[in-house]
Amino acid sequence: MADDRTGMPDIDFDKEMVGTVAVEERDKLDLEALTAWFDANVEGFAGPIHYTKFKGGQSNPTYKIDTPGQSYVLRRQPFGKLLPSAHAVDREYAAMTGLYPTGFPVPKTYGLCEDPQVIGSKFFVMSLADGRSLWNGALPGMEPDQRRELYNALIDTMAELHLNKPEEIGLGDYGKPTDYCARQIARWSKQYKLSETEHMPQMERLIEWLPETIPPQHESSVVHGDYRLDNVIFHAEENRVIAVLDWELSTLGDPIADFSYLMLNWFQPADGRAGLLGLDLAELGIPTVEEAVERYVAATGYPVPPMDWYFAYNLFRLAGIMQGIKKRVIDGTASSAHAKAMSERVAPLVERAYAFARDAGMPE
Repeated sequence: MADDRTGMPDIDFDKEMVGTVAVEERDKLDLEALTAWFDANVEGFAGPIHYTKFKGGQSNPTYKIDTPGQSYVLRRQPFGKLLPSAHAVDREYAAMTGLYPTGFPVPKTYGLCEDPQVIGSKFFVMSLADGRSLWNGALPGMEPDQRRELYNALIDTMAELHLNKPEEIGLGDYGKPTDYCARQIARWSKQYKLSETEHMPQMERLIEWLPETIPPQHESSVVHGDYRLDNVIFHAEENRVIAVLDWELSTLGDPIADFSYLMLNWFQPADGRAGLLGLDLAELGIPTVEEAVERYVAATGYPVPPMDWYFAYNLFRLAGIMQGIKKRVIDGTASSAHAKAMSERVAPLVERAYAFARDAGMPE
């Protein structure tokens, strides 16, 4: 299973994307075939099935499967032609299946179907995490103590992930443990080229410079690859994480690259999504960058260097992801109504990645 495949993750930032909607014709499933698969593979299943589609999901369309006794979540690959090794639902399934027995907060997995003949694409089924989905980084309507507890829980949960030993939880062959950033840069450079729609000189410069300046990787762990506020579910009443979602970009790699992706939100403009830049963090009760780093280091013991290079790297990855979405918008295969607006973020992401690279020492 050693692999470093990466697909297009669910970069969904809009609060109105929470919840489900009726399934459009292009996203409908063969209920007869799906029910037969559930009967054969999901312990305790009893139909009939009623299903809706979650509003979010640029990458792997996600459905709520309701039965008289229980609700499930089904994630599938998009229908149609896919980029090589993208939309890796099998990797999502493997990560959660490995982590669930450890007590780490992930949904329980019920089964993986790799036969596209059942519903038209690969898919897996997991439990429904019934809690709070929080999208606005400022956490409006909450008290300072609540905000601090939620952010501390977010940081502590990431630290817990990074402290798991892959070989002890059946994920020792989940990826190559070394040279993570080099492999990611190569992968996203290739994916970007495959979905390129216009020439961007700053992106070309990043493709040249990033692999020449990679910081040393001191540790190796399971990395999520897309860990942020809106990719976790919090308990309905308590300020703790009950489920980490969207494991499509997970692999073995550098925990500092993973942690810096979360920390990038402190440098993103506060515009009602995950960004915190410009907010009075002390007044809100949200940890500062320094406090967040100190908490992560105290939990893991891992050294966190200056992060400008990592911020440039992570924004470069996001630009590659968004470029894939942009190409699918042009091709007419994007599954979300919000995909077009998201596809317009490619150029701003490249510009910000370039600026961080300059701060990290990249010459003109």
